[in-house]
Amino acid sequence: MPNLPRLQRQALSAFEQGHFDKAERLCAAILEYRRDDFDALHLAGFVRLQRGRPLEAIGFIERAVKVNAGSVDAISNLGLALHGAGRFEDAIARYRDVLVLAPDHPEILYNLGNAYLELDRIAEALESYDEALGHNASHTGAHVNRGNTLLRFNRPQEALASYDRALATMPGHPQILTNRAHALRRLDRPREALIDLDAALVKTPDFPEAHFENALARLTLGDFKAGWKAYEWRWKTGAFANQRRSFRQPLWLGDVPLSGKTILLHAEQGFGDTIQFIRYARLVADRGARVICEVQPELVSLLSQLDGVEFIARGDALPAFDLHCPLLSLPLAFGTDAASIPAGIPYLAAPATRIAHWRERLGQGAPRAGFVWSGSAAHKNDANRSIALARLAPSFENLPFACFSLQREMREADREALPRVPSLVDLGPELPDFTDTAAVISLLDIVVSVDTAAAHLAGAMGKPVLILLPHAADFRWLRASSETPWYPTAKLLRQPSFGDWDSVIDRLAAELQRHLGAGSGR
Repeated sequence: MPNLPRLQRQALSAFEQGHFDKAERLCAAILEYRRDDFDALHLAGFVRLQRGRPLEAIGFIERAVKVNAGSVDAISNLGLALHGAGRFEDAIARYRDVLVLAPDHPEILYNLGNAYLELDRIAEALESYDEALGHNASHTGAHVNRGNTLLRFNRPQEALASYDRALATMPGHPQILTNRAHALRRLDRPREALIDLDAALVKTPDFPEAHFENALARLTLGDFKAGWKAYEWRWKTGAFANQRRSFRQPLWLGDVPLSGKTILLHAEQGFGDTIQFIRYARLVADRGARVICEVQPELVSLLSQLDGVEFIARGDALPAFDLHCPLLSLPLAFGTDAASIPAGIPYLAAPATRIAHWRERLGQGAPRAGFVWSGSAAHKNDANRSIALARLAPSFENLPFACFSLQREMREADREALPRVPSLVDLGPELPDFTDTAAVISLLDIVVSVDTAAAHLAGAMGKPVLILLPHAADFRWLRASSETPWYPTAKLLRQPSFGDWDSVIDRLAAELQRHLGAGSGR
């Protein structure tokens, strides 16, 4: 029988010195002789947790908890292991168990908040962080994640205050500065955001999230040269890493001739992004390349109207190609600045057969207007960019237009509000893909849309379009101006302050009347 207490001391010392292999071997030696040794089981599990092996850790720590069900540390660490394994509900249960034993423990309350946040149970997460801070007002992590939670609540001003408190306890921390910069961008303060991001990148020059936030701030300000270059860091961020395509063929960023080559251009983000940046496909073809575009299946029929470019649906087998480029890397490849945005409008059109169908369906009569008031609920900025139909409903009163809804997806609350807007004809169920949407738009006098794919489609077709934008609009709409170089026929109606849709809606009726007075042929 070896000296087990001495082995235990050696195992703990090895762990504290970072010699994890040795610590695991020593714990295994103890457990060979004393299978239910609590300290060895707990340390063996904790070592594996620290090494990023939560599934292995769970087995050891669960055995430790069975030996000593009153150990606050063991139950808490079991919660961490379960969290690390993605078993968030189980982690929450363990944190609740241990809070019975240690109800005022700030670290456990913080970990509980993190598990709630993973499940998007943001009210409970905020409550947990507030309680943790009530017991330890200088808990940096709780301040940071409280700020992150407040952003989920769409309360960026309060989030900013939480990040400031976190920075007071940990000045100059790159992640906190980056989070703070994000909140500033949400408040339409990109120049201030750049100050934080520059400081973060001085500390950590290769921090992908800081570079990506830097790109968005610079693009918002119209600094395209630096912005498009920094935008390439998106592939190293957590949000985009899983979407990166790993082709053996080289990435093309304008650096090699294309004559005689076959290049694959591939969509990477939403429908609107594809519609906006597909304009570059013909520019690529003009350089002598065979251009194959892989796009969302819902867009293939519509985009196939583009001359000189081949289209395939995402998920279909890819033909042979020599080079590739994601669509949103094309502005960098072409050195696009504000003065050189390709704005040859229109570059999209609906097939004549679908236009004929919809001309018969819509009939003759008053001028026509199409409306889209919400995008995908899954969009990260949906709380700011979408408007409830009930809020928009007064705009339809006494409009001298035949009004049509182009919403392909309608939320339950909007569906309930629809009967209270009798002047609005819902075409959504009749629009199976973007080809039909484009055909309808071709027969309208004007389109009114929030920042979603329909706005891009109307702009790409050269139709008059009023785009309703939140205060801190997406980078592509720049700032302040009511015009956009991407779509010459668009007019931007911006919120004058955060969340102020009432001012935008008030202006909308006047803009529609002005458009009608100016006259527009169908």
